[in-house]
Amino acid sequence: MSSEAPVPTPRTAVPYGITDPVERARAELKAALAAIEVKGNLPRRASDATERGVDRVRAYQRKNPAGVAAGVVAVAAGVGALVWWAVKAFTDD
Repeated sequence: MSSEAPVPTPRTAVPYGITDPVERARAELKAALAAIEVKGNLPRRASDATERGVDRVRAYQRKNPAGVAAGVVAVAAGVGALVWWAVKAFTDD
């Protein structure tokens, strides 16, 4: 049983079945520019990665709230120790 619905082509791919060389070149250029935009847009990629991380932590927090609280305390203690060490190193002669 096959489906007659067309499969959507990703923005970074060239559609199959283009026979005209000019249209194919335009499609390849469009796909290449889209791929460059996807790979080169570092702020967007960082934002997407941050959102995925926050979603993962929130899901883990629903399962284990005490573990997340302990992690927050550990990170805060680590940052405090790092700041203390940096200030101590800067102020000692």
